[in-house]
Amino acid sequence: MTREDALQLLHTHTESESLRKHAYAVEAAMRAYAEKFGDDVEEWGMVGLLHDFDYEKHPSEEEHPFVGNRILEEAGWPVHIRRAIMSHADYTGVTRESRMEKTLFAVDELCGFLMAVAYVRPDRSMASVQYKSVKKKMKDKGFARAVSREDMTRGAEELGIPFEEHVPFVIDALAGEADRLGV
Repeated sequence: MTREDALQLLHTHTESESLRKHAYAVEAAMRAYAEKFGDDVEEWGMVGLLHDFDYEKHPSEEEHPFVGNRILEEAGWPVHIRRAIMSHADYTGVTRESRMEKTLFAVDELCGFLMAVAYVRPDRSMASVQYKSVKKKMKDKGFARAVSREDMTRGAEELGIPFEEHVPFVIDALAGEADRLGV
């Protein structure tokens, strides 16, 4: 399986530009962490691209990511990739065990939140987002209210990286993809 295969699936099942950008953001963060950990950058990137590819058409907890898992299984995607995607949602019952699984959970909600923070900055630039402003926005319950602050902090904790290090690392990863992400 290749990145092109993952992109094809994403684009086939996801029409929303904002949901595609979320996938690209999670891909960027996953690739950055894979490089940091000395793991397979391409594979981790594909997991980031595909983690929510079924969400637009199947957003309920009864369907997402179960429908996507079936699609991936039928297409012959490896078990460990499907398992990582299943583990990013607590309600699936799939526990996070591998570093790739823990990383996906750690970056998923954070990427969404960081994109929201960048969008409200005067320059709309991820490069100007700072940890301090992220912490301030986290306290504002009305800001990006759909994003779980608990999942963001728990993700870093499960990954074993202090939140104050995790956030800037992901900001840098997303800033490196600024043109593609529109931030």
